[in-house]
Amino acid sequence: MKTVEKMIAEKLLAIKAVKLQPENPFTWASGWKSPIYCDNRKTLAYPFVRNLIKIELARLVRELYPEATAIAGVATGAIAQGAMVAEELSMPFAYVRPKPKDHGMGNQIEGELKAGEKVVVIEDLISTGMSSLKAVDALRQAGCEVLGMVANFTYGFPLAEQQFKEAGVTLTTLSNYNAVLEAAVETNYIAASDVETLKEWRKDPANWGI
Repeated sequence: MKTVEKMIAEKLLAIKAVKLQPENPFTWASGWKSPIYCDNRKTLAYPFVRNLIKIELARLVRELYPEATAIAGVATGAIAQGAMVAEELSMPFAYVRPKPKDHGMGNQIEGELKAGEKVVVIEDLISTGMSSLKAVDALRQAGCEVLGMVANFTYGFPLAEQQFKEAGVTLTTLSNYNAVLEAAVETNYIAASDVETLKEWRKDPANWGI
């Protein structure tokens, strides 16, 4: 029987939400050169994949955080997924902006979360973890108790793992970089000879390809 991480990895590759191009790297907004690009927003266009991710994220919340009272999504990528998970669990939902609005009410947290709320944060993608943890900080400043974070996919950067550890946040993901590489080789998406290049990139993504 396939594991969830393998199944999700195969779906992400099949709909091209994850693209691997070792010979023709992408350039991220940060300026990093990367042989991989992940766009989880594409999952919203595929009802079966969208529903699968919703069900599996909700399952993790039920199993790991039965005491949870609310769901928060990280803007913008996890707003839709977070809302679907909250609907599946019949819980209140809010989303967290990268920073407070500079107009209107000046909100950073959109929706309504009361102080003392036990919140699970939903994220679509974990790279360095910095934007995800900014959302956690905003929720904590609002008086919420962040129980943990569940996400669709992580690159598994050592930097991110260290950041989450220092912030005292437990991260659980449906799939990950290693599962994608394994699925990509098995489906002939990439050649086995490309795997070493892809593994080397993850060790030092900021300087890879320079």
